[in-house]
Amino acid sequence: MTDMERRGRATEAFFGRRKGKALREQQADRLATLLPAFIIDLSAAPPEPPKSIFPDPVEKMRLEIGFGGGEHLIHRALETPSTGFIGVEPFVNSMQKLLARVDETGARNVRVYNDDATQLLDWLPDHCLDQIDLLYPDPWPKRKHWKRRFVSKTNLDRFHRVLKPGGLFCFASDIDTYVNWTLLKCRDHGGFEWTAQNAADWLTPYEGWPSTRYEAKARREGRSSAYLTFKRV
Repeated sequence: MTDMERRGRATEAFFGRRKGKALREQQADRLATLLPAFIIDLSAAPPEPPKSIFPDPVEKMRLEIGFGGGEHLIHRALETPSTGFIGVEPFVNSMQKLLARVDETGARNVRVYNDDATQLLDWLPDHCLDQIDLLYPDPWPKRKHWKRRFVSKTNLDRFHRVLKPGGLFCFASDIDTYVNWTLLKCRDHGGFEWTAQNAADWLTPYEGWPSTRYEAKARREGRSSAYLTFKRV
């Protein structure tokens, strides 16, 4: 897909709002300054090697789609500075929050994209990612909206192309129907192997899991979470 085709197509996988409460002037100014420094420019060809999108050498690349408040992404970036993290989030308020934390902590292993994640996935070269995280995505609970769920045959094809052999797709949700949906979609795709050996494997948070405000809210409301890990085969 050419850049012109990418920019001209309708949004494929983003259906939510892009703005919430208006940013304060200082926040808006900070975002305007920081975003150009960290955003991935899809109008340019992917660099070779792909890891060179980061200013310092990194050993691995990891993508988080829909990072929300950014708690997980910034935690992982600081925890593993040898990994380069790409975060996708169209919601302006969330992007401002993450970049403010990146600026405050001095993290240099973070890059972002602020539009439809499928555009970035189509831009990335083959077999460049070690891991993709899709954590608490919008469940679209109404059956008529299930087609909007990010986990689909088309997007799993995208994941399979950009993940290295043996790379991981990690999915977390507190919505049972979406957990079951994801298990079935990955099984039917054939390119992903569910790594769980027993129930504890998928009911236990990932190692080093920082938790998030969304997860805390779900637990207060009586919903438990599932943490699924699939290996790209």
